Amino acid sequence: MSTLKKSLLFSLAILPIAIVAIIFTCLYQFEMYPPEILEEAVAQVGSMAIVWIITVIQNVGLIMFCCFFGCILAEKLGLWKPIKFEKRSLTVTLILSVIAGIIFSIDPWTFGNLIDGIKESTAAGMTVYGIIASILYGGIIEEILIRLFVMSLIAFLISKIFYKKCEEIPAKVFVIANIVAALLFAAGHLPATLVTFGELSPMLLFRCFLFNGVFGMLFGWLYRKHGLHYAMISHATVHIVSKIIWFIFI
Repeated sequence: MSTLKKSLLFSLAILPIAIVAIIFTCLYQFEMYPPEILEEAVAQVGSMAIVWIITVIQNVGLIMFCCFFGCILAEKLGLWKPIKFEKRSLTVTLILSVIAGIIFSIDPWTFGNLIDGIKESTAAGMTVYGIIASILYGGIIEEILIRLFVMSLIAFLISKIFYKKCEEIPAKVFVIANIVAALLFAAGHLPATLVTFGELSPMLLFRCFLFNGVFGMLFGWLYRKHGLHYAMISHATVHIVSKIIWFIFI
């Protein structure tokens, strides 16, 4: 099967998931946003229905773009792996992900004691919309955007600029790409952090880059070592484990 056909088929398979993920993410975010933000958006476009249409179309379009071209880049770099599951790879993925989920779950009792609003924000995310959005958007869509596309693009650019004459791309290229992508992944959470807490204090910045940066590097390592589907499983598992613990104790 040609690379273009493979990329197209994978993108089409992701399309319905992307639509559902965006809808639930919007439902969750619209509940969390201050009313004045939505009022301003409605005032600009005319109605809430148009806000919904624009938001879904823009986000789904971005996801399809990153999915299609991310597949092409991954194939060129040797990062694309067949979607199948091996017992050892799955076991390693689940063990690391459960540990990461447990670590993430202590957020309300660690940073929550240092930063006002974290415990309330955690509790607010324990809705049906919030849970589904974190699993589908976080676990699947973010891995397509950040690992499949961004990490692959960074590795591709580094290899073409600095290692064009090498027959094989050095491992350090992927390590650097993973670190940069993880930092960008963390930075991508800053707008939502600002909206939620109303500021970006040094402690909030440290928390954001600590959790998202470290977890992002784990997902990137799984993407490179075992395949994108393992990164998706890991990301989703971190959210599932942490939310189970929060559901029990919060």
